[in-house]
Amino acid sequence: MSSPARERARTPPAGERRAWRSVAVPAEHGGWSLTLEPVLLGLLVAWSPAGLSLGTAALLAFITWTPLKVVLVDRWRDRSLPRTRLAARIAAVELVVLAVLAGLAVIFAARPVWPPLLAAAPLVVVELWFDMRSRSRRLIPELAGAVGMGSVAAAIALADGGTTRLALGLWCVLAARSAAAIPYVRTQLQRAHGRDAAVWQSDVAQLLALVAGGVGWALDAVPFAAVVALGVVAVVNTVFVRLSPKRAVVLGIQQMLLGLSVVIVTAVAVLAA
Repeated sequence: MSSPARERARTPPAGERRAWRSVAVPAEHGGWSLTLEPVLLGLLVAWSPAGLSLGTAALLAFITWTPLKVVLVDRWRDRSLPRTRLAARIAAVELVVLAVLAGLAVIFAARPVWPPLLAAAPLVVVELWFDMRSRSRRLIPELAGAVGMGSVAAAIALADGGTTRLALGLWCVLAARSAAAIPYVRTQLQRAHGRDAAVWQSDVAQLLALVAGGVGWALDAVPFAAVVALGVVAVVNTVFVRLSPKRAVVLGIQQMLLGLSVVIVTAVAVLAA
């Protein structure tokens, strides 16, 4: 067989590649940022091998959510398609790797890491319940998933021997950041598609996020610099939501930069304390 012929034989058909990508690669672009932020914040503040294992597991969990959701949605609708079986195989492999990473984190952690993860479990269940009924684009599951993912930063802090107050403080900052970002983005996307959108809902979200950060600071769990960063984000979102709506990719980049800024400011403040 000639070399070009062998190359064509090794290359999967375009249809197979599309099928694999549709059940294995997350389509939620904003989800990447909201997953990476807790991992990055946790590792910047409290790096450890156990924390690295937890962070890797969190990223894999986000990826695994896509094929798992395909399986659950099809089961909910009482159907079994080729994509269902493909997604099940992919999810099974990823769940095994996820279990290994979680086991390594538990073995090498300086403190038990399960309390924040267990506390976040109900939020994950809420998101899963909406996802399996194909209602993942609603506000409640999006908030539940993002706030729940913030528990990873708390677990990473505990894995390095950090205090419970530190762990809760990191989670509080990330929860506030998510609570501000998601309603803002939803409002902007609705406006971009020509739908009526209540700007005040985004404004209320910014206020609640700032209040959450302030409460965390009052309890000596959140550094003041992090509250200032949340305040800057709130002002930016409040101003931008009144400007012409941008494309989804522009919104994503904007929120990624704002989230990264909050993470860096919080990490520097914690390490400098």
